[in-house]
Amino acid sequence: MKDVSYSVSHTTRNPRAGEREGRDYCFVDRATFERMIDEDAFVEWAPVYHDLYGTSVAGLRGQVEAGLDVLLDLDTQGAAAIKKGFRDCILIFLFPPSMEVLEARLRSRGTDEKEIIEERLKKAQGEMGKFVRYDYAVINDDLEKAVEEVKAIVLSERCRVERVGESVRERFDLRL
Repeated sequence: MKDVSYSVSHTTRNPRAGEREGRDYCFVDRATFERMIDEDAFVEWAPVYHDLYGTSVAGLRGQVEAGLDVLLDLDTQGAAAIKKGFRDCILIFLFPPSMEVLEARLRSRGTDEKEIIEERLKKAQGEMGKFVRYDYAVINDDLEKAVEEVKAIVLSERCRVERVGESVRERFDLRL
């Protein structure tokens, strides 16, 4: 979609095979990440499975100020923090088709030990109950369908009166 970008998070974990710096994550050491915490450089951050992950304030603000719709991949804690810092953000909860499929996906990646997978599954179950705090929910049981649903949400949100009202007033010289 035009004018959509992806927020690249910072993390202290090592890159996985095929991941690239600046595209998948900004990979930093723990000392750098902790310094960024002290400098309030993150709009949200959290320890996740023995590593640290965070969203840069400067990076996110830069994208928003450029007029982009920014997609972020966050847990529920991160989404709540983003909502505090960016009140007009729209939260979409993406569900896996089922817990069984989620487990199969995590195991097939081959990147995590059994204990980490169990921890992820337990956390996922707890987080799913928080979907009511979101604006939309999409079940990813068919990737193409899920993508179309997310695109429809973005397009609909772009047309909300509170987002386009001022430009419509100016274009048609409307005084309300």
